[in-house]
Amino acid sequence: MSGASMAWNRLTPAGRILAVLLPVLAIGGALTTVLLATFGGAIAATIGANLPIVRFLVASVVTFLISVPVAFLLIYMEMKIIALMNLRIGPDRIGPAGAVMSVVHGLKVLMKEDYTPPSVDVPVFTLAPVVVYLASFMTLLVIPFAPELTSMGFELGLLYFFAIGGLSVVGLMMAGWSSFNKYSLLGGIRAAAQAISYEIPLTLSVVGIVILTGTLSLPKIVAAQDGSFLDWFIFRQPLAAIIFFIAITAEANRTPFDNAEADQEIVAGFATEYSGMRFGFFFFAEYVNVFIVSALFSAVFLGGSNPPIHIDLNPQILIDLSALGIGLPLIAGIAPVVGTLLFAAPIWFASSRIKGWQALIAGFLIFGGVSTAAVGIWAFVMLPPVASLIWFLIKTFALVFTFVWMRGTLPRARIDQLMGFAWKWLLPASLLNIFATAFAVLIAGR
Repeated sequence: MSGASMAWNRLTPAGRILAVLLPVLAIGGALTTVLLATFGGAIAATIGANLPIVRFLVASVVTFLISVPVAFLLIYMEMKIIALMNLRIGPDRIGPAGAVMSVVHGLKVLMKEDYTPPSVDVPVFTLAPVVVYLASFMTLLVIPFAPELTSMGFELGLLYFFAIGGLSVVGLMMAGWSSFNKYSLLGGIRAAAQAISYEIPLTLSVVGIVILTGTLSLPKIVAAQDGSFLDWFIFRQPLAAIIFFIAITAEANRTPFDNAEADQEIVAGFATEYSGMRFGFFFFAEYVNVFIVSALFSAVFLGGSNPPIHIDLNPQILIDLSALGIGLPLIAGIAPVVGTLLFAAPIWFASSRIKGWQALIAGFLIFGGVSTAAVGIWAFVMLPPVASLIWFLIKTFALVFTFVWMRGTLPRARIDQLMGFAWKWLLPASLLNIFATAFAVLIAGR
């Protein structure tokens, strides 16, 4: 057996992946550098001439591709945070701190047998998870991640969100009815009753904001909160924010309002008869919904992409990379090689046990982390859309953490308590908020 074969056999799975990935990245970087150096001007001119089409294609693709990775990230957050709350370690085997464990769970679900029970209504049974997932994806299109990062920023964005978001319950009812299972049917009925009950206060809670802003456009609602954090609607409409948060918790079927799939009562509710990829669609849609409702709350009540306090930075203190011209792609191609060698040299000389290839891999990873952080800081200061996106994601994931915290803390409410709370408390409170806001606007107008 040759030395190369023996070295390959001694590598861990992660080492083998890196050993294959590093040459691919090096070759790809070199080819990209050559292409940019040769055709950079033509590519830039083509993109500039067709900017609306390019923007639409990029926004649509990114919005679609963001859903599954977001679900994986939220699954990992939930496993890790709840484990820490229970004084456990949580995922710690696959990836750094077990970060890839949620991906393994997702792939495991997708690789399971996709079994169709013989008594189900096959067309409806098959389409139900697709309807649920598409409803989640279509509502993601109107979320204003940043002033220039909204897939569909039209005037009726808020109304569109409530209309399309309500379609998910149609998919849950299709799953419950077509499964020919009493637990599935009960879960579908619960989901429908819960949606009907909480859609009303959810919609009415934002009417006060519509009165104040005079628009249903989510980007314009975010722009109306520009300034300091005191301009956010969570301080100007506190009752509406409380109602909205409770209602979106029920809409997302999250604890303590997860009665539609209560494990201890009705097995898995509407998803009892599902397995494999179709169950995976339900699974991913649930976590994507958590991200979507958190993003909506952030946009409507927490100022969206607006920072808490505006600070005028002087970008002239940094290098204007646009002045480098054609030298920029050349630097981008050479910098990884030089940076990897600079970080690998001290690691290699530090210990005689470290082999050269191990030092190179460690140097490449360290250079990747440092360069990513440097580019991120530069983009945060020099590019306002990037800073806006970072603020939006900070607020959104803070709310995601709150949802995970609630799951690890609160018990599930009974279905009668859930329904009674919506009709007896949230509905009158939302109407009271509308009347109080309208009265305040009327008095201020005079």
